[in-house]
Amino acid sequence: FSTMEKLKGFNLTAEPSVRHRDTQSDSRRTAGPCSKISDQGSSIRPPGDVPDQHTNKNRLQQAEEGNEDDWEEREKREEEAPAKQSLLWVLFLSKFAKTERTGGGKAVNLSPQSDVSAPSRRSKSIYTPLEQQVMQLKEKHKDALLAVECGYKYRFFGEDAAIAAKELNIVCHLDHNFMTCSIPTHRLFVHVRRLVSHGHKVGVVKQTETSAIKASGANRNALFTRQLSALYTKSTLVGEDVNPVCKLQDVEEGVCGDVVLDPPDSFLLCISESWNKLKKELTIGLVAVQPSTGDVLLDCFPDGESRSELEARVLKISPVEILVPSDLSEQTHRLLQSISNASSQADDRVRVERRDGAQFEFTSAMNTVTDFYCARSLSSVVSLESPVICCLGPLIQYLQEFNLERVLSSESSFLHLSCKSEGMMLSAATLRNLEVLNNQTDGGMKGSLLWVLDHTCTPFGKRLMRKWLFSLFPSQPLSITERQDAVQEILESDSLAINSTRSLLSHLPDLERGICSIYHKKSSTQQFYLISSCLSRLGRELEALLPAINSQIRSALLRGFLLDTPELLAPAHNFLKVLSESAAKSGNKTELFSDLSGFPVLQERREQIQTVLNEIQHHRKEIRLTLKAPTLDYTAVSGQEFLIEVKNSLSSTVPPNWIKISSTKAVSRYHSPFLVERYKKLLQLREQLLLDCQREWINFLDQFGEHYHTMKRAISHLATMDCLFSLAEVAKQGDYCRPDVHENLRQIIIRDGRHPAIDLLMGEHNQYVPNHTELQGDGRRTMIITGPNMGGKSSYIRQVALICVMAQIGSYIPASEAYLGILDGIFTRMGASDNIYKGRSTFMEELSETSEIISRATDRSLVILDELGRGTSTHDGIAIAYATLEHFIRVVKALTLFVTHYPPLCELERVYPEHVSNYHMAFLLNEPDIATDADEVQPEFVTFLYRLTAGAAGRSYGLNVARLADIPDPVLHTAAHKAQELENTVNAKRYSKHTHLSQLLHNAFHTCADMFERENVAILLENQTVFRLSFAT
Repeated sequence: FSTMEKLKGFNLTAEPSVRHRDTQSDSRRTAGPCSKISDQGSSIRPPGDVPDQHTNKNRLQQAEEGNEDDWEEREKREEEAPAKQSLLWVLFLSKFAKTERTGGGKAVNLSPQSDVSAPSRRSKSIYTPLEQQVMQLKEKHKDALLAVECGYKYRFFGEDAAIAAKELNIVCHLDHNFMTCSIPTHRLFVHVRRLVSHGHKVGVVKQTETSAIKASGANRNALFTRQLSALYTKSTLVGEDVNPVCKLQDVEEGVCGDVVLDPPDSFLLCISESWNKLKKELTIGLVAVQPSTGDVLLDCFPDGESRSELEARVLKISPVEILVPSDLSEQTHRLLQSISNASSQADDRVRVERRDGAQFEFTSAMNTVTDFYCARSLSSVVSLESPVICCLGPLIQYLQEFNLERVLSSESSFLHLSCKSEGMMLSAATLRNLEVLNNQTDGGMKGSLLWVLDHTCTPFGKRLMRKWLFSLFPSQPLSITERQDAVQEILESDSLAINSTRSLLSHLPDLERGICSIYHKKSSTQQFYLISSCLSRLGRELEALLPAINSQIRSALLRGFLLDTPELLAPAHNFLKVLSESAAKSGNKTELFSDLSGFPVLQERREQIQTVLNEIQHHRKEIRLTLKAPTLDYTAVSGQEFLIEVKNSLSSTVPPNWIKISSTKAVSRYHSPFLVERYKKLLQLREQLLLDCQREWINFLDQFGEHYHTMKRAISHLATMDCLFSLAEVAKQGDYCRPDVHENLRQIIIRDGRHPAIDLLMGEHNQYVPNHTELQGDGRRTMIITGPNMGGKSSYIRQVALICVMAQIGSYIPASEAYLGILDGIFTRMGASDNIYKGRSTFMEELSETSEIISRATDRSLVILDELGRGTSTHDGIAIAYATLEHFIRVVKALTLFVTHYPPLCELERVYPEHVSNYHMAFLLNEPDIATDADEVQPEFVTFLYRLTAGAAGRSYGLNVARLADIPDPVLHTAAHKAQELENTVNAKRYSKHTHLSQLLHNAFHTCADMFERENVAILLENQTVFRLSFAT
C-alpha cells in the first residue's frame, strides 16, 4: 500500500513556523511533519496572498487555491497544534528530495501522474486554478525550480517543493494535490542564491497584474496572471531580485548575513568539438563569458585523446557553469565530469548544462550569429574559426533565456586566449606546481604568489591581478618598463596626486559588476545610485587633481590613466542629477525622478492622481457638514486611507449608504459612496503610475547603457592603477629590486634571489637563505641540481620561476639584482599524484605532463623538471630522465632546471660542458658515534645549509629524512645496514667490470702497437686512458 495509506490516520500536525512569523530564521527550519494529511487533503495550510494595503486580495487568492476556509479559524487551529517531528514524515519527504546538483537541466515532474502530486486515491481530483496555472508554467520550464509569487510569499510546488525544502531547510507539506513550501518575498534573494549555489536553475514567476487594476477590469473574478520574470544559474546571477545592495561597509568586509556571496569569477564556458577527417585531428572551440563583468574569452586549438589542452584552459578559466552539446565525446565528458566532481562541496562544483547537439552545428550556429550581430560587427565575427562560431551560436541562444545576450554584442571586447601577442600564459600544471593562485597545503590563498602580490583594495582590481598572474603578461619590454616606472614613482613619490588617487581607490563597491548589471537593465535603484554616485564622485575629484597630475606625475602610464578617466566618467553625473537620493535609496520608483520634464507620461499620471486627491480633500467639507463636525479629518488604519472615524455613540448620524470598513469598541470607520469610487480610482492610478515608472526606469537604464563601454574603460584604468599601487606595496617589503628586463636576451641572472612567499612567511627573524642563478641561452643553459632530501631543491627552482613571473608583470623582485630576458612560457613537472578517475597512474601523469612540455616549450621558455623518472624502476627512470634532459639540451635549447637523485645524469656535464652545469644544495655531514657492535651501521646526521653550490652530490641521504620523520631506531639501523650492503655490492660489481674491461683494452692496444710503428704507440696509449674512463663510467 502507498505511503499516503501508511500515513492515513496519523494526526501529523504542522509546525507553527510554517507561517513564517520569524522570517529571518526560515533558513534554519527543518522539514517538519505535514498538517493532518488525509485523503481529503490538508486542513491546515500556509496562508495565500495577504490583503495588500488598499484592497482585500486574500479571498481572491483563496478562491484561486480552492480554499474558502475562514482564516481566523485556521489561524486559531494552527496555533493550538503542537510541533511534532515524525519519522514517517521524513521518510515521506525523502521519496521526493532527489536532485542532480551538478547536472544541468533535470526535468522536474509536475504532472497529475507524478509521485509528487496527490496520492493514488486522489488521482481524479479537480485541480485548483492556481495548480493548473503552475502546471502550465512547469510544462514550459521543466529544467528549472519555479518560485511562484503568491501574495507576500513565493511558493514551490511538487518535486520543486521537495528539493527546495531539502536545500533551504524549510517546511514542506501537502496542499491539495501537490507538495508545497514557501519563502517570504523579502528573503527571495537569499534563497535563490542558495539554490543556485547548489547547482540548480531557478525561475522566478511573478504576478503580472496588480489587484487594483484587476478589480476594475472585466477579468476581476479570474485568476491572477503570472509569468516567468527571471531565470538564474551560477553564471547568470545578475538581477534586481538576487543582487541586494548591502551597506557599503558590509560589502567591503564581505559580511552580508547568510547571503551566498559571488565568487571572484563566474564564467560560463561553452565547448564545441570538430573532427577533421583529412588531418585526423580533433579541434576544440570554446567561448567563455562572464555576464556579471562583461569579460569574453575565445579560443580554438587541436587536442589529443587526453584532452590536456582543454583541461589546461578549463582549469585556468575556472568556470562555474559549462554549456556542452548532448553528443559530446566520451573523453571530453569524462574530463568535465572529473573537474565538476573535484570538490566535495556542492557550492564549489561546476554546473554542466547539456543542449541539443543541433544548436552546435555550424549552419545553425552561423544563422544565430548572423541574426544577432549588426552589419558593422558581423564581418569581424564571422571571420572567427568555425569551432568558435559553433560555440557562439548556442551561447547567444542560452543567454537570451536570461536576457543577458547583450554581453556578447561588442566584438571589440573579445579576448583570444591563444594569441601569442598577448604575452605569456601559464599552464594549469604550472599554476598548481608554483602555487601561483592557491597553496597546495589546504587550497587557500595564504602562501601563494597571489597572497604576496595582492594588496589591491577594489574587487575589480583583485580580478585584474589574477588575470595578470595566469594569462595576460606584457609581451613587450616597453610595457614592462612602463609598469616598473609607475611602481617606482608610486614607491618614491609623496605627491598630492599619488596620495589622493590611492585614497580615492579605497572604499569603492564593485563598479565593474555594477555597470554590467545596469547594462543588462537588471539594476535596482539602490544599486544604480550607489554605482553612479561613486563614478560621479571619482570623476569630479580626479578632475580637481588635473593640475597636480600634469605637474607632479612623471610616469606616462599613470599620467595617461589619470588624465583619461575624468572625461570617461563625465556622463555619470548627468544621470545622477535627475534622481532623488532618498527615493533611490529606498527603492521608491514613483518618486525617483526629481525632474519630470523629461518624462511626460509620468507627469501626466501624477497630475491625474493629484486631481483625484483634490476631489477627495474637497469632499471632506461635505462630510463635516453631514456629521456636523467642523474639525473632522480623514484617518488611515492598516493601509486603508481616507477613513471617516465616528464614535459609536454618534453612529446614528452616519448616512445609511456609507460603508463600514472597520470598527473598535469606541469608534467605527466608514467610506462614503463618493470615497469608495474615488479611492478605487486613486488606487488604479497609483498602480498604473508604478507600472509607468518601471517602464521609464528600464528606458533610463538603457540610456545609461549607451555609455557602458566608456565607463568600462574608465574602470579598467582604475583597476590597473589599483594593481600598480599593490605592486608598490610589495616593493616596500624590503630587499626588493627592480629587475632589468630585455627582449632579445635569453638569460636568467639573479643575485641573492629568495622565494617570495617563504621569505614573507618566515619574517625578518628567520631569514631565508638567498641563492644565485645564472642561465645563458647561448652558454650554460641547463642546471642539474642534486643534494640531500629536504635540502631545499624544490624551493629553489620554484623561487627562480616565481621571480620570473613577478618580473614579467612589472613587479619588483626579492633579490639584490637581476637581468632577465622575456619568456614565452614557464613549464613545470613537479610532484607525484595519480588520476584514478581517468585511469592514469602516477607515472602516466608524470610522463603526460613531460610530453606536453616537450611539445610546447621553445628556446625562450623556462623548463623545470623535478625528479623525473621516479615513478618507475631505477633503470627505466634513469633512461627516461637522461633521454628527456638530453632532448632539452640539444633540441629544444630551453633554459632548464633539472632536479634529480640519479648520479648518472650528472655525467651530461662532461658530454655538454658548454651548456650544462652541476649544482647541489650544500649540507654538513655529521658522522655518527662509533658503535659498540662492529657490524652495526648507523645513519648519518645531515645539517642542511640551503646554499646552492657547484658540483654534484654523491648521495641523497634519505635515511636522514627518515630519522626526521621519527622512524623507529631499529628500522633506521636495519636500513642503514642494508644501504651499506647494497653500496658494497654495486661497487664490487663496478670494480670487477672495470678490471675486466681494462685488461681487454690493454691487450688490444698492445696488439695494435705491434702492427704500427714505434712513434704511434704514444698516441694509442693516450687514447687508451680516455677509453678506460668512458668504460668505467
